[in-house]
Amino acid sequence: MGDTEVDGKLKRMVFVTVGTTCFDALVRAVDTEQVKQKLYARGYTHLLIQMGRGTYNPTEYHGEDGLVVEYFSFSSSIADHLKSASLVISHAGSGSIFETLRLGKPLIVVVNEDLMDNHQIELAEELAERKHLYCARPQTLHQTIESMNLDSLIPYTQGDAKPVARLINRFLGFPED
Repeated sequence: MGDTEVDGKLKRMVFVTVGTTCFDALVRAVDTEQVKQKLYARGYTHLLIQMGRGTYNPTEYHGEDGLVVEYFSFSSSIADHLKSASLVISHAGSGSIFETLRLGKPLIVVVNEDLMDNHQIELAEELAERKHLYCARPQTLHQTIESMNLDSLIPYTQGDAKPVARLINRFLGFPED
């Protein structure tokens, strides 16, 4: 599930993404000692933070006795980071959510409560209710990490859009294939 071996040691990476936005509250939350200690206690060894347009720079750490922490602003593609992650912590953008779920990665979605008309909350809460992911706020992230049971998550399966497309085509008078 994203665990790799490096120099004989198991590497379990947590990848954090805020997308192209500014979500300093999430970056600050994962940079707290409380969150880093919870992740390390659960066996994660690396924390890679994609901070987007944010202005808060997390503290990098490369020591032997704790979580290795690194960050960057943007990447041409986060797909490789998602694939190598053992756990993903993401903003509530639908693209990031569904890309992570399609890869079968455990996911904690952190909702940005500062956004107006935040439809992302509805999506995140609905998918959490269906047990495909965990949903948190920046201030509750440490509690979510502490209490999460990744074995209880239900894999997300994409729906088949073909029946809906056929119905629309029939309604519009297009011939069936």
